[in-house]
Amino acid sequence: MVVLDFSIVNVALPSIQRELGFAGSSVQWIVTGYAIAFGGLLILGGRTADLFGRRRMFMAGLVVFSAASLAGGLAHDPVLLVASRFVQGAGAALVAPAALSLITTGFPEGPRRTRALGMYGATASLGFVAGQVLGGVLVQFTSWRAVFLVNVPVGLLAVALAPRLLAESRSGRDRRRLDVAGALLVTTAVAALVFAVSQAGTLGLASPEVLAALALAASSTAAFVAAERHHPDPLVRPGLLRRPGLRTASTMNALLGVWNAGEMIVLSLYFQQVLHDSALTTGLAIAPQGVVGFAAGAFGARLASRVGIRRVLVLTSAVATVGFLVLTRLPASGGYSPLLAAVMLVGFGTAGTAFGTMVTASHGVADQDQGLVGGVINTSRQVGAAIGAALLPAVAEAVNHGGRAAGTGGDRAAMLAGAVAAALALAVALRAAGGLRPHLRHS
Repeated sequence: MVVLDFSIVNVALPSIQRELGFAGSSVQWIVTGYAIAFGGLLILGGRTADLFGRRRMFMAGLVVFSAASLAGGLAHDPVLLVASRFVQGAGAALVAPAALSLITTGFPEGPRRTRALGMYGATASLGFVAGQVLGGVLVQFTSWRAVFLVNVPVGLLAVALAPRLLAESRSGRDRRRLDVAGALLVTTAVAALVFAVSQAGTLGLASPEVLAALALAASSTAAFVAAERHHPDPLVRPGLLRRPGLRTASTMNALLGVWNAGEMIVLSLYFQQVLHDSALTTGLAIAPQGVVGFAAGAFGARLASRVGIRRVLVLTSAVATVGFLVLTRLPASGGYSPLLAAVMLVGFGTAGTAFGTMVTASHGVADQDQGLVGGVINTSRQVGAAIGAALLPAVAEAVNHGGRAAGTGGDRAAMLAGAVAAALALAVALRAAGGLRPHLRHS
């Protein structure tokens, strides 16, 4: 549901912009507002799940997410809609790390966990496909409001089923103490960073608001590091962040967030504003990306058992790079072009990289820290998504001089920026490959 919500809202952006009167530069707040709350609270959400129960936090997050979806669907004011997206992000920050850690603690490390994480990634890709197609159907035949309201019955059903299908899971620690100071500092740091990068293109990198946010992010990070060193039960143990696998996975996930979030916004606007397709046609055109992503997740474990996680990360980031390079030739007019089938390459690369980074990040980590690892991994992706959601559309607008309908030069340039992000991920995978332990390469 969390993944579906991201893709379903992208399809609805033009309709929301027209009905509620969003300015062109402010419509991105529908995406970045969610990203700020989601990214800022993920580490706190992950540690809370470890300490107070992963199933409990999973269910609490679903309740918050569903309530915010209802508020968003009923909103008649841009400010209220963006506020509901902030609350949705907070709910998602509880759901995502709790869900991931329920899997990594529920399956022993090795082939079984790898297969489980592959299915987790496949399910996310299925949500992506459903979001694209369902978003198009709902926007075209009902209203953009339905893209929020559809979450409510799904979320409530999941809350009802969770106690029957999921066992409770929490850290074995006797002291259930949350590092409140560390939680406030890291949340402030990440939220300020996401705000700065998401608004740099709109307000300007040298604007007082962006500079103040960057300064707040830097000072909060420094204070967080100092506080964690002296806390008896820190939110994040310094040794955890020094693990090569977690560093590699976080870096690649951040780059994945850049190309994935930016591509979705640019392509949604390209299909509807340049090719003049309907929201439904837009969803159907992008859906193959998720279908291939589902296959990459479902069969990722089998591929990893044959070639190793190291080669999976190299292969998938390389395929994503090739897909974006093909998309730099986006057609300026006409019907569906065979070139657009390159979204399937991007889908394979995105889902495969996400799967590989989850396996890499969770490898060798004690169960008591798996929720935190889920929070760190998801935080890196959301920070990247905030950058991509601001950067790629800004590239498109800058090249088109603010007039999207004037040509596709900006959209092609945005796809080139996506290719650069994927190529950087490939470089990270290649560089880190030699440092991975042999048994991880073939887990």
